[in-house]
Amino acid sequence: MQRKLIIISFLTLDGVMQAPGGKDEDTEGGFKHGGWQMSFSRADDDENTMLENLKQAGALLLGRKTYDNFAAYWPTTGKDVPWFGEFMNSIPKYVASKTLQKTDWQNSVLLESNTIDAIAKLKKENGKDIYVIGSGHLSQTLMQNNLVDEYVQMIYPITLGEGKRLFQNNHHKQNLELIKSKISKNGILVLNYKVKWS
Repeated sequence: MQRKLIIISFLTLDGVMQAPGGKDEDTEGGFKHGGWQMSFSRADDDENTMLENLKQAGALLLGRKTYDNFAAYWPTTGKDVPWFGEFMNSIPKYVASKTLQKTDWQNSVLLESNTIDAIAKLKKENGKDIYVIGSGHLSQTLMQNNLVDEYVQMIYPITLGEGKRLFQNNHHKQNLELIKSKISKNGILVLNYKVKWS
């Protein structure tokens, strides 16, 4: 059975996905709202949502910037974060990059130069599903090549008016089916969609 490729995203109500976790995470385009997600008090529901989804993951697929950010945090500062530290360091991680020469973070593999073919091969392997976290440019490539099977969207009650969006103006049509939804204690809407292949 083919592994699913699932994009999990932190989004504002107006669809911005850029730099949710830190001020300097991604300032491309002069983005000044880095760390917008951190303005929300952490509720047990939020962590449980991530935990619930990531427990289903067999591997992570990351773009270059997200890989660099994660590799700088999880093996050091983040290693002692309950559950997530061990998970992030031990799970297989595939990195899609045209500029990275090697990966130093444990259990990380740099994909071959033809990223689309490499990811298509990964999906055909036996195993648990592959999750994409962050990785905005990579997500665009995956969507344009019809490689995405599901989306998990955590939509926060905030608008920014600017920034990179998951679904951009040049995005092609996709038919989606809502398979699960919930609202967390602090007003975050969590939507699980699967792509309906026609």
